Formats: sequence, C-alpha cells, structure tokens
Amino acid sequence: MSSDSIIAEIKEGKLTNINEKLLPLYLKRTGDINGWLAIRAIDEHRANSRLLKKALRLAEKDEISTVLSVNAVTITDTYWFKEFNSDLSYNQVKFKKNYFDKLALYGDIDSFNLPYSRTPELTNTGSFEKCWKLEDGKWWLFKKGSNTELFSEFFIYKLGEALGYKMANYNLQDGFIRSEDFTQNASVNFESAYSLVADNEDYSFNYDIMKNISDDVAKDYINMIALDTLCFNMDRHTHNYGFLRDIKTGEILSLAPNFDNNIALISRGYSKNLGRDNDKLIALFEEFIKAKQIEFSFSPLTLEILKNIINGIQIPDIDEDNVIKFVMNGYHKIQSISFEQTNIIQQLM
Repeated sequence: MSSDSIIAEIKEGKLTNINEKLLPLYLKRTGDINGWLAIRAIDEHRANSRLLKKALRLAEKDEISTVLSVNAVTITDTYWFKEFNSDLSYNQVKFKKNYFDKLALYGDIDSFNLPYSRTPELTNTGSFEKCWKLEDGKWWLFKKGSNTELFSEFFIYKLGEALGYKMANYNLQDGFIRSEDFTQNASVNFESAYSLVADNEDYSFNYDIMKNISDDVAKDYINMIALDTLCFNMDRHTHNYGFLRDIKTGEILSLAPNFDNNIALISRGYSKNLGRDNDKLIALFEEFIKAKQIEFSFSPLTLEILKNIINGIQIPDIDEDNVIKFVMNGYHKIQSISFEQTNIIQQLM
C-alpha cells in the first residue's frame, strides 16, 4: 500500500498487479520483498532494540516479523502492508503517538513496564540509540551521542546552511541532538540511495544516477559530498542520503536534505593532520571532479563565519582552534583544486 492505494499484491513471495509509478525504488530494482522489509527494521544490534522487542512481547524477533508487527509502517514514507480482505486504512496504522521513545533512546526502566502500543521505533533504522518524539504536531528524531559527536553534527548542519546547502533541520536539546522529520509526516516519501545504487558509494557511479534523474539532484549530490570532504565525513553510505518522491505520482522531486553527520569532523577525536595533507577524502573529491569534468566552488567561507557557528553551540570543552584550522585548510585545498579544474575545463572549451 501507499497511503490507501494498492500498489502491488504479494502472493507466494512474488509481486503481482504492480503500479510501477508508485512502487518503492528498491522493489523496482530488485523485486525482493524480504530484502525491502529487512532494511526497514530497527538495528537488532542496538542494545535498546533488544529491550524494546522484549517489552513489546514480540514472539518472533527477526527483522521481517518485527517490521510486519506494525504493518511495515514508518514515519518517513506512506508505504505499508495489509492482508487481503483487511479493512484497515492508512489512518488506522500510521503512527500518531510513541510511548516507547524513552526506552528506545536510553533504556528507561519505567517504559519497560508499559502495555503494548504500536511504536515507530520498530522501523527506526540506524546504529545509534535514537527515538521518534511527536512535539507540537511534528515528529522529531532524537539521537544520543558524545559531546564531540553532538558538536560535529550540529556544526556541520550550521556550516551547510552558511554555505547555502539544503540541510535537515537540527537543534540541541537536553543533551541530545534532534532533527525534524523532513518528510513532514510523510507528505512526501523518503527513499534511501540504497534503493537505487545498493552499496555502491563510488562518487562517479552515484553522480551518473543523480544526473539521470535531474541536474538539480546531481548538483545537490555534489554539494553533499563536498561538505563531507570539507568536514571529513567518513561515514557517508547509501542509507544516509536519498530521495524525496511525490506520494501521488512517484516522481523523484529532489535529493533529501543533508542529514546524519555525527561520525565526522572531531567525533572520533581531533586530527593531527590540520594541514589536510594527503587527505583521502580530498583526494577522492579531486579525482571525482576531474573524472566528470565538474566545475565546483564553495560559497565564501571566513574565520568569522566559523567562529560565529562555534560560539552558537553550547557544548563545553571543544578545541575551537583545531576545528577552525582543520576546516579552513580543507576549504582552501578544495577551492584550489576546484579553481584549477575550472581553468582546465575553460581551456578545453
């Protein structure tokens, strides 16, 4: 189902009567029902995932059974499953509350004793302890992290905004970082890049896919990996970027706003390579823009902009000088490479 529209029937594990326009991209690519269900499941390696399944008295705790226990519903898209001859509607199965947010986020002991209730936590993916909370009619994703992880994610969000990029909306709250549901309660469908490219993280391969969708999607992809390069995001993978699709037509509208930057910058410690010499991410970005003959340039970035961003983040014991030197030196190296590439392209024209 997509909302209350039937988009496919599943009989004996096979898709039939398919509405190609609305079918999830992963199923268009593979036809693998079980694989699609599995990637919607909460990460079973998260400690609080095990607590959650036990508290909800799930008899079967495998990924597919877990997802189907809530009809495969998620916060960020309109897809779900129902049995033949069922009278269920999308309004009945979509999430309107979450009593198990505290259990999912930090293993709250009192939440363990709550009676069964449908919860979006069973389809809340990713390896970090996190939860969905409904506040003032909006869903927010709360995530745990160390001070350096929280700083890195929030700093990169503010830096992306300063550079004019499309960023998911983040803020810090009570020792956690939270991000606003950028689908606005599934008014559009989010689908990860994995749906189209599987595990292939190669920049050129991804760029060709994006370019085939639209020039705007390709441009946003370049901006995303440029910011990854600038802030040394080692953890960009095909599940933490993706597309927004029209729920009525299935059209890919845009790349989703940039999100999930907590394993970057200083999250794993302060780099000793402040000059960004022999930086692998810079080398990969240079190789990419040269291979695809792409003209790229950052918007102006100054020490004042970086200092203002850092001064607005109330997290203690951050080495401001280290962060500024690391980012600014990366900025100058990438700009130099981009300037050289632009001159080469213009000479070939």
